[in-house]
Amino acid sequence: MRKVAILVHRHDSFESGDYWLRAIAEDWRASGIAVELVRGPQARTDADLVIMHVDLTTIPDAYVASARQYPRAINGGVHDISKRRISRNLVSRGDPHEGPVIVKTDRNHRGGREWHFAKRGLLRRPLAGDPVGNFAAFAREAGGLLRHWWRHGSPRAYRNYPIFASAGEVPAAVWNDRDLVVERFLAERRGDHYCVRTWLFFGDRERHAIFFSQAPIINSTNIADYERLGEVPEELRQLRRDLQFDYGKFDYAMVDGRVVLYDANRTPSIGAFPRERYFPIAQALAGGIHAFL
Repeated sequence: MRKVAILVHRHDSFESGDYWLRAIAEDWRASGIAVELVRGPQARTDADLVIMHVDLTTIPDAYVASARQYPRAINGGVHDISKRRISRNLVSRGDPHEGPVIVKTDRNHRGGREWHFAKRGLLRRPLAGDPVGNFAAFAREAGGLLRHWWRHGSPRAYRNYPIFASAGEVPAAVWNDRDLVVERFLAERRGDHYCVRTWLFFGDRERHAIFFSQAPIINSTNIADYERLGEVPEELRQLRRDLQFDYGKFDYAMVDGRVVLYDANRTPSIGAFPRERYFPIAQALAGGIHAFL
C-alpha cells in the first residue's frame, strides 16, 4: 500500500481545520492510499513521500530538514511565501509610482498563524516538544503585537489591507515597519465588481475560477458570483515553476493583459463553502498525487 505523510506544525489542529489538504486526504484514504499526520520536526514515519504542510509564512529549518529524510517532498522547496518573496509589485518610499497603493502584512494571512501557534504552544501545550521554544515563540509574537500597537496605535492597525490614493498618503510609520509592505493596487474590474482569479492545483490536477465582489479585498464571505475558467496563463505557470510549488493556490488578476499575483499559498483553506461544493473539487485534485507516487 502506498503511504503519504503530511508534515504539520506541532501545534496545528489540522484534523479539525478547513484545509483543502484535509479534504484531499479524505479521498486518498477512501481510494486505498494510507495517510499519516506527522506532527513536528522530531516525528517521523515510513512513507513514500511527505507533503510539507507547515502553515507558517517562513518554514523553520528543523521542518525543512525533517522533510528531506523522505524519498520525496511535495513543496519541499517552498520555504518562504512572504510578500517580499512573492510580490512583483512592491513600492518603496520615494518610488515614482503614481496611482493607488495597498498596505499588507509581509506575512501570510496577516501573521495570524504564527500568533495562533504561539498561543497554542504556551497556553495549551506548554510542555509539548520544546517548552523553551514554545515560550520563545510566544514572547516573540507578543512582542511583535506590542511593537505594532506602539507604532500604529492599535495591535490590528493595517491588518485589513487599507488602500491609499497614492504612495504619498501612506503614513511614515508604515514605511518604517518591516512587518508591513506597500504594493501597487492593481485591480481587475468587470462592471462594478472587483475580480480575483484563483488557481488551485495539486501536481497535474487543477481548478481555475474567477470570483466577483463589490469589495476590493475579496474573500469567501463577500463573493457575489463566480465562473469557472479554462486555460491558465503561461506566465502564471512559469511563476509556479520559479517558486517551486507542487501544491497550492495562487490568487491573481489580469490587468492590462498581464498577470498580477496577489498571493501564493502552500496551505490553502477552503473558506466558507459547503461540502457539496468543495468536496468534488478535492476529489478531482486528489488524483494529482499519482504524478508523485
